[in-house]
Amino acid sequence: MLELKDITAGYDRRAPVVRGAHLALRPGESLGLLGPSGCGKSTLARVAALLHRPDRGTVLLDGRAVTGWRHRAPRAQRIAVGVVFQQPRLAADPRLRLRDLVAEPLRATGRRTEVDSAVAELTERVGLGADLLGRRPHEVSDGQLQRACLARALVLRPRWLVCDEMTAMLDASTTAALVAVVEEYRADSGAGLLAVGHDRVLLERWCDRTTRWSEIVKD
Repeated sequence: MLELKDITAGYDRRAPVVRGAHLALRPGESLGLLGPSGCGKSTLARVAALLHRPDRGTVLLDGRAVTGWRHRAPRAQRIAVGVVFQQPRLAADPRLRLRDLVAEPLRATGRRTEVDSAVAELTERVGLGADLLGRRPHEVSDGQLQRACLARALVLRPRWLVCDEMTAMLDASTTAALVAVVEEYRADSGAGLLAVGHDRVLLERWCDRTTRWSEIVKD
């Protein structure tokens, strides 16, 4: 279970962007979180992905309270969550070739021997041709870069996946392709999914259930 209890978070304690949020995601479940731009969805997604420490509240991952964030999170918790952001160009190191972008989590966790096989498998799964793997972010389209970012999110085989407006900058065909990749991965692994967005039609088609932002936060 991934549980967020009474989460208050932001970037200035005097003016939090999230107040008293409650959210629970069961293993294998896909949950859509629907809300307008600027409401705080992305901040809550970062809390769920263990990338942002809340000012108040508790995050429980598989029954254990999270006590560290980003690189200070215990390794078992840190690698249990994969995340894909809305803007791939802000999420990707512009110096890295796509091959190295996908392999980055493996190298960071000391699993260098798995790089070649994992990169080959995942880039094929997300639809990245071998001719693109030697290119840097500025040499590929937004859709191609987001495919690489999704492969990076999956390379450690996380049990939980957070997609924060993953398809907001993509065309319909690329959106359909990446959603299909996520669903194939979830069918294989049993991973839970938190999909954050403002497109009600997409979330309701994609997820087992959808909840509105106003339903999980305090007034």
